[in-house]
Amino acid sequence: MTDDTLRIGTRKFSSRLLLGTGKYEDLAQTKAAVDASGAQIITVAIRRTNIGQTKGEPNLLDVLPPSKYTMLPNSAGCYTADDAVRTLRLARELLDGHALTKLEVLGDPQTLYPNMPETMKAAEQLVREGFEVMVYCSDDPIQAQTLESIGCVAIMPLASLIGSGMGILNPWNIQLILEKANVPVIVDAGVGTASDATIAMELGCAGVLMNTAVAHAKDPVRMAGAMRKAVEAGREAFLAGRMPKKLYSASPSSPVGGVIAPIKAA
Repeated sequence: MTDDTLRIGTRKFSSRLLLGTGKYEDLAQTKAAVDASGAQIITVAIRRTNIGQTKGEPNLLDVLPPSKYTMLPNSAGCYTADDAVRTLRLARELLDGHALTKLEVLGDPQTLYPNMPETMKAAEQLVREGFEVMVYCSDDPIQAQTLESIGCVAIMPLASLIGSGMGILNPWNIQLILEKANVPVIVDAGVGTASDATIAMELGCAGVLMNTAVAHAKDPVRMAGAMRKAVEAGREAFLAGRMPKKLYSASPSSPVGGVIAPIKAA
């Protein structure tokens, strides 16, 4: 079988589902959902989640140890390049020099849409400092190419607004990004249910990152399992290669050659 390992920067993964750790009822539910998802990369919002910076409070690393999972600290909640860089420097210190990080610089608190000029500025600084930057961005193919040229190890365009559950609103732009990218393209934000994840993978995305779609489901653990299957199915379908679409042209499922002609009435 052909090797289908996901490579991000200097790391390799077998799972293509990346899962966030916020918005769950408690750490026990967080762990159960992560286990059900099969995810190996776990995102951590440094400004909202304790991984050791707040003594005496529950620590995420107690239930999801870095020895088992790859932590992906992110700068969620940052609105300037300077704040994002400071936040991710703190994360690297807390995680003993961990270089892989998710850059996120927001434009406003209502839409949580990325501020691309500040994102570019922060990406340049972080790459200079030796970070392996996975970057949340708009679905603009030109900006995606620019981020790759800066040295980001993964491009993470939104499918729709963070936490909206609206799915992929512009698959054409995602496809344009995929056609030019030489690094993994991972859909980030907007996934609402399993079919959204499958569509992203069928387009050819390297992976899908989600949080709210699982954490706010009626049964988060069951939804995590569904997302695991959806990502795997979408990847298999992409590798298999779908049949071409044929508008207004039917094609019988069974061959018609050699079919016995109908008997004419006497």
